[in-house]
Amino acid sequence: MPSAEKMPPTRAHQSATEEAPQSVLPTKQDEVAAAGSELIGGPIGRRALLMTTRLTPVRVIALVAIGMFALGMVQKMPCYNGGWFVGASSQYTHACYSDIPHLYQGRGFADGLLPYFDRLPDNVGMEYLEYPVLTGAFMQVAAWLTPNGGSIQHQEKFYWMVNAGMLMVCTVVIAVCVARIHRRRPWDALLVALAPAFALTATINWDLFAVALTALAMLMWSRERPLAAGLLIGLAAAAKLYPALLLGPLLVLCWRAGRWRAFWVSAAAALGAWLVVNLPVMISHDAAGFHIREGWAKFYTFSQERGVDFGSFWLILSQRMDDPLTTDTVNHLATALMLLCCLGVAALGLTAPRRPRFAQLAFLVVAAFVLTNKVYSPQYVLWLIPLAALARPRWRDFLIWQACEVAYFLGIWMYLAFTTSGDAHKGLPTEGYQLAIGVHLLGTLYLCAVVVRDILMPERDVVRKTGEDDPSGGVLDGAADVFVLGPAAHPPRRAAVQEGSGTYVSWGAASDGFALSEQPPAR
Repeated sequence: MPSAEKMPPTRAHQSATEEAPQSVLPTKQDEVAAAGSELIGGPIGRRALLMTTRLTPVRVIALVAIGMFALGMVQKMPCYNGGWFVGASSQYTHACYSDIPHLYQGRGFADGLLPYFDRLPDNVGMEYLEYPVLTGAFMQVAAWLTPNGGSIQHQEKFYWMVNAGMLMVCTVVIAVCVARIHRRRPWDALLVALAPAFALTATINWDLFAVALTALAMLMWSRERPLAAGLLIGLAAAAKLYPALLLGPLLVLCWRAGRWRAFWVSAAAALGAWLVVNLPVMISHDAAGFHIREGWAKFYTFSQERGVDFGSFWLILSQRMDDPLTTDTVNHLATALMLLCCLGVAALGLTAPRRPRFAQLAFLVVAAFVLTNKVYSPQYVLWLIPLAALARPRWRDFLIWQACEVAYFLGIWMYLAFTTSGDAHKGLPTEGYQLAIGVHLLGTLYLCAVVVRDILMPERDVVRKTGEDDPSGGVLDGAADVFVLGPAAHPPRRAAVQEGSGTYVSWGAASDGFALSEQPPAR
């Protein structure tokens, strides 16, 4: 009978090992994290006992995310105590503006109007709610939870508090998902939990709902559940359109790895989920037959007709041109630029020496949309923060980008204070606001450049330095390439089985190439 130490590990033991992988400690890898840890005693020592309490990394991250969210709510207190209701510029000088209380009455929730079905009053300036269906449902649920008694200002403040509570749940979901996607690197989720721009912009609008659904979708994909991932992408796209962009990186990566079934399952599920949510609101029937409901279409017509707005480089151009571009021209140019960026990301994904990680391409595609769009609201940074934490989990680069976003956050409110202060001219003039836009654009481009460098030079990728391939990739993790535009100099390290034959391909280091054998590789 073989000795105990020589017995092969059981399936249960292997499962337990997979569920509790050895964590990568940021204070041992990241100089900035090590320096910051001096506030709580310094980097963890070699003889430290880990995971000996109930405060697991995921729980710690969730608590930190709640704490930072609460600080963001405190930052809004000057507006909660009157800035939203007294004067136009007070909410800007205190940098505590939020759409939520203003739209409670401005979009008919205070009057019991139903989004997409009931027309708004003429004095609103908007015929129907201009948000996607699932976001409208989120807003309506918060309105149902808001009591009708008291003044309208009291109701608006209560409505903001109800939404803040719901958005706090979304924040915890996002932080936990990021911690669980990279199971060996849970502490990278602190980048999300401690992001200053996250706390400052979390309650400006309802974007966190779509971000939470997107984070859940990426978690499901990382766990090799393409059907669930697709359903969640479809739901997220029904709350905000940007999550649909994630299907592009999945297409490129599944093409390169030959994992077509997983992609088509996710794409079909995403389309089905989006239709299930939208069709009941989208289609109207009367004596004339079926037609598209005007209330449902408002989000799309508004997005098309909206002129150049805050935060975009298009605004700088329009303010500096004697004859500004028309909205139609900007729409066409912005669409063309976005398509070019998508083609560039696709080419990068198919020609890189090693297949990029899913989070890397996802970040680049969403960042391209942010950079080329004709409007950049300050809360759009929420779309990028979880993707950035997964694509480039390095504190120095992340904090450089966050500093640029905080500068823009302050810049837009100071600019609005300047435009609403009349002859007092308090705030940031046009030239100063253009500089703030430039800082935001450069910060985002910097992080994109670092991610692209990691793709072209995989040895610089901090996630892959520990021997992993693509922890967010699900079925792509460790898969061999079947289609590459150019030589693949850095194949994945994990063994991959060649399906449909008795031959197995074991990938090794870049200099080893591949070897053929008659036996399946050890997994």
